[in-house]
Amino acid sequence: MKSFATTTLLLFTFTAVSFAEPPVTFERQGDQITVKIGDAPFAVYNTSKELPKPFFSPVRDPNGTIISRPIENPEDHKHHKGIWVSIDEVNDIKFWAEAGKIENVSVAFHDSGDDGPSSLLVVNHWQGEDGKPVVIETTTIGVFPNRLMTYDIVFTPVAGPVTFGDTKEGLLGFRMINSMREKEGGKVANADGKRGTAECWGQQSAWVDYYGEAEGKIVGVTLMDHPGNFRPSRYHVRDYGLFSISPFGEKAYTKGASGAEPVVVEKGESLRLRYGLYIHNGDTLEGQVAEAYKQFLSAAK
Repeated sequence: MKSFATTTLLLFTFTAVSFAEPPVTFERQGDQITVKIGDAPFAVYNTSKELPKPFFSPVRDPNGTIISRPIENPEDHKHHKGIWVSIDEVNDIKFWAEAGKIENVSVAFHDSGDDGPSSLLVVNHWQGEDGKPVVIETTTIGVFPNRLMTYDIVFTPVAGPVTFGDTKEGLLGFRMINSMREKEGGKVANADGKRGTAECWGQQSAWVDYYGEAEGKIVGVTLMDHPGNFRPSRYHVRDYGLFSISPFGEKAYTKGASGAEPVVVEKGESLRLRYGLYIHNGDTLEGQVAEAYKQFLSAAK
C-alpha cells in the first residue's frame, strides 16, 4: 500500500503558443458546454445529472469530422463515451463500468483570448451506494487551438481513506470511430518505437499515438503521460478502438509479472495526476506528436 499527499491543489500555468491561432471559447446551453476553436465546434462537454458520468461527445478532428464513437446504440462497451475520466475499484466501486455514479457538481470556464489556452474547471463527485461522495475530483482541462487538451486531475477523499485498486479499467479514456481503429487498418505507435496495440498495450511510455482514417483523411489521437505523476502510467490500447491511460494496474497491465500496488489516499490528503490528449491531422510524424508532447510538458508545470 502507498499513500500520497498533495498539500496544495495546483492548477496549470499556461503560456500562449501562437498569436495567429484562433481563440478557444465555450458556450453553455443547459447541461452542455460546447468548446469552439474560432467559429468551428470542437467538442461538447455533457454534464447532466441524469448521466452516469460527465464526458465529451461528440469530438471533432481539425477537418470538422466527428471522430468519437456515437454514444447511441454502441456495438459493445456502452460505457465508452467520447472522452471521459473514470476508473474501477475505487473503494471497490466500479466507476469505469458505470456501476458507480460520477456526478458533475460545477463547471467554470475561462476564455483566454490571445493569452493562452482556455480552460474548464470541473468538480465531480464520485458517489458511493448511499449517494454521498466517496472522493471529489477537481480537474482543470486546458484546450489549445491545435487541439491539445491538458488534464490536471486532483482526487480528494471525503469521509475517510480512498483506495484505488489494481485494474486495467481506467483512467482517462477515448473511444474512436470504427474506421480509425486498428481492426480497420489504423496504426499505433509509442514514443519508444513500439508499434501496434499488441506491443503498446500495458507499456509505459511518454506517449502513444493512434491514427487511422476518418472520412477519407488520416487523423490521430495521442495520449500523453507526465513525468511528475507518482508513477509512470500504462496504456490500455485495443484494436477495436478503446484508448486509455492509467497509473493504477501494475499487476493487471503486466499480466501478473508485477505485483498489485493499490494506492491509498488518506482523508486530508489528495492525489494529483496530469495527462495530455492531442487530436491531429496525419500520422504521428505529420501530426508533430513529439512537438505537441513538448508543448504539453511546457504547459503542465
